[in-house]
Amino acid sequence: MTKRVLFTEKAPKAIGPYSQAIHTGSMIYTAGQVGLDPATMELVSGGIEEQTRQVLTNLTNVLEAAGSSMSHVVKTTVFLKDMNDFAKMNTIYAEVFNENPPARTTIAVAGLPKGALVEIECVALA
Repeated sequence: MTKRVLFTEKAPKAIGPYSQAIHTGSMIYTAGQVGLDPATMELVSGGIEEQTRQVLTNLTNVLEAAGSSMSHVVKTTVFLKDMNDFAKMNTIYAEVFNENPPARTTIAVAGLPKGALVEIECVALA
């Protein structure tokens, strides 16, 4: 089985030694995305809703560059800086995953890169 590194300019460049995503076999594994604007590499302004929208846009762009889509996502992991933001994040998340949503785990964490409020990674079918 081969491993192919995926990259798109439509999502933030890696800020460490990792790839935006890896395609192997029939699966795509994304790195966690935070609410960075790929053009500026800065967090989008606003709060949890705006950051969640940007995270989901970034993931959409990574998956599309891999020839997949959000409808092919089978599992996500959501990392929240504050679990009190769960309901707001969940509302935005449901806009993207409104039919046959993937399995999901949500974890509260002490901190995220660049002071982000939310980070999401996913596993999708190629």
